[in-house]
Amino acid sequence: MHDDSAVSPVVVYADEDLVVVDKPGGVPSVPARTPLDPPHVAARLHAAFGDLEAVHRLDRDTSGLLMLARHRSARIALGRAFETGAVTKVYLAIVAGVVPSTAGTLSLPLAADRDRPPRQRVDLILGRPATSRWRVLAAAAGASLVELEPITGRSHQLRVHLAWLGCPVLMDPLYGERTVGAPRHDGLALRAMRLVVPHPRDGRLLAIEAAWPTDGAWGRFDRRDWNAEAVGSARAWQARQSPVGRSAEADTAFQ
Repeated sequence: MHDDSAVSPVVVYADEDLVVVDKPGGVPSVPARTPLDPPHVAARLHAAFGDLEAVHRLDRDTSGLLMLARHRSARIALGRAFETGAVTKVYLAIVAGVVPSTAGTLSLPLAADRDRPPRQRVDLILGRPATSRWRVLAAAAGASLVELEPITGRSHQLRVHLAWLGCPVLMDPLYGERTVGAPRHDGLALRAMRLVVPHPRDGRLLAIEAAWPTDGAWGRFDRRDWNAEAVGSARAWQARQSPVGRSAEADTAFQ
């Protein structure tokens, strides 16, 4: 039997072509692999909307915006938009420690880690191209609030790139081993906050935003405190702590 205790998705937008929900962490975005897994988003919405199909994926533990098509032509048009990079996706994450630079772009190819599935790993030989942008919004002792834009859409991309930088997402069970001094948080601190996509019917840009998270460690960051002083004070805090394991290569590459 699966655990169906997760909160149901909240519909934030719907029309005759598509539905956008705020997916809770712990709910699969696509059909799960075994009967022991909880119902995926489309199954939970079937009574209200009939057949739906997710046109992109969120990791099960990631919360936030997920878009689903209501019919075949919408699925094809939206799928093409995601595949060709016509969609803007923006995430928020709370990471352990301090990002090596206040903003930047990281391009590192990713491949499946065959020794430790379902993990992904940086692989300069066999990996597929993966590019992520980040911007530090605020920082506090032990953690940073980061805005992220995945330019590509590889599995676990943001989580692997942040871990490679030495600042894994809080409560990441796959990549978050190095979280010394980080605040506690219930669930993966990664949230899909914004989607901008061409509408499948007429091509107009549809912009959807998720509600700002306030629970757990999210509550540490007041939007009024997003300034350089906050970031600088966190860097000073980190300098006084024991190293959390960031590689020398990461330190050098982003100075």
